[in-house]
Amino acid sequence: MVRKISGDPQCPPDLRELRERVAAFVCDRVMPCEPVLEGGGKRAAAALCGLRQEAKRQGLWALPLPAELGGQGLPLTSYAHVAEAEGASDYGPAALGSASLLDVLMLWRHGSPRVRARYPERLVSGELRACYAMTEPDTPGTEPALTATRAESGADGTWRVSGRKWFTSAAAGADLVTVLARTDGEPPDREGLSLLLVPTDAPGFHVVRDLPVLGAGGQAEIALDHVPVDADHLIGERGKALAIAGERLRLGRTLRCLRWLGQAQRAFELMCRRAVTRTGSHGPLADLQLVQRHVFESLLALRATRPLVYEAVARLDAGLDARLEVGLAKVAAARTLHQVADAAIQVHGAAGLGPDTPLPALFRTGRLARILDGPDELHMVSVARRVLRATPAEG
Repeated sequence: MVRKISGDPQCPPDLRELRERVAAFVCDRVMPCEPVLEGGGKRAAAALCGLRQEAKRQGLWALPLPAELGGQGLPLTSYAHVAEAEGASDYGPAALGSASLLDVLMLWRHGSPRVRARYPERLVSGELRACYAMTEPDTPGTEPALTATRAESGADGTWRVSGRKWFTSAAAGADLVTVLARTDGEPPDREGLSLLLVPTDAPGFHVVRDLPVLGAGGQAEIALDHVPVDADHLIGERGKALAIAGERLRLGRTLRCLRWLGQAQRAFELMCRRAVTRTGSHGPLADLQLVQRHVFESLLALRATRPLVYEAVARLDAGLDARLEVGLAKVAAARTLHQVADAAIQVHGAAGLGPDTPLPALFRTGRLARILDGPDELHMVSVARRVLRATPAEG
């Protein structure tokens, strides 16, 4: 499975035991529960609750979350090596309490005193769940300046938020949702957008429908009909949402890359095991050159992608501009997961298409990865433009 340290040859010696413990938990506890977790509903909720309790008992809960809020304060450069093992299952971050990292950091850094006092610690403990709503049904996700959702401030300072959002992860079970809304100006004004923290039990908030993505749940469409939001639930400064959103997205994309590496490594190991154990009339699959090519190309993709991801991690951790590095890493990691999962399915044959292996889910995630957090094309254009702007015209 994913216990092998060989998946991350640069893992520092002082982190290997922790990485191994996390890998064992994901392999032994989380992966067997994946069919139940994918089914959703009460059984999934109960299974996830049990996994979280076990993670806490084993001392593996909330590893990268701030220590002052109840987490274990693992720095990003250290957590990165653990995140690969944790992310080998899509449900690993939720089971181990790191899924709330982006929301906790955003609220802790940019929330009002009341928000900071009420929510981050409860998110770290798992008492509350939060999600993030940015994309809209009729607005290109790559152009947030065209956001149509609006928030108007009344005489008492209370905001009233109206609009629709979709592809909002885990909205159905969330207690809080951070909503990107226009508070000033008109599209495409980039300075008139703000972030508001909306309790999902507020009047006018509705989950319109689940949005199965290539057959899998977890996403939703939500509607906000004049939802009242307290004035102090504005996150950051009014009209300055895109700076906070960019900070969140760069870290979020990098965390996804690490988790996609873990899933690609999982698919790679499944492929190799299939190749050496499956025997036909001409011997084991591992003796076939075309199978060997799948193994080589997959390993090459993994080894080429990992340094790009860790370069992005290092620059983010150092507080440096990492837009170029994150763009490269995001496209490379998405392609690698898609490529390796596809190769693993090919080596498995019909068995790779059915419910007896995790390969269909890994392939689905690989395909989604090329659109999630900005499609490949967005990152290609952004990185290329950045490089070309820095290139002198002469000499």
